[in-house]
Amino acid sequence: MGEFMDVYTRASKTFRAVTDAVLRRHGLHLGQNLVLAALWEQDGQTPGAIATRVNVTTPTIVKMANRMTTAGLLTRRRDEKDNRLVRLYLTDEGRALQEPIEKELGNLEQQLTAGLTDAEVQELMNSLARVADNAEALGDEGASETD
Repeated sequence: MGEFMDVYTRASKTFRAVTDAVLRRHGLHLGQNLVLAALWEQDGQTPGAIATRVNVTTPTIVKMANRMTTAGLLTRRRDEKDNRLVRLYLTDEGRALQEPIEKELGNLEQQLTAGLTDAEVQELMNSLARVADNAEALGDEGASETD
């Protein structure tokens, strides 16, 4: 495997592990923070809208929402105008997690980027965004080839 792949894989695995540890302290699984963040920004979204926002499938969000509903973080309600749609709403418990989660993830980000200048952090984010765009393009090409 190439050096880039080695470094990226190591960074990705360790990043996920430390993020998962932070989230578990609050009773969350990795990825559920993204659902919460979407609802902290705009409560009452559909699972499909959240899935699009976080770049996963709708069934993935539905599965997460099931767990989060059981945990008391979300409620589901039918849309008032279109009964076919289900919307997700934060409970008081889900809302209360915003400040501690954002604070801990902010601290984690500072720890992960320790020793980098602001310019280096920005360059790293720009480079990773380009890598992600390239990977998405490859995924789109792969989907086109199998259609």
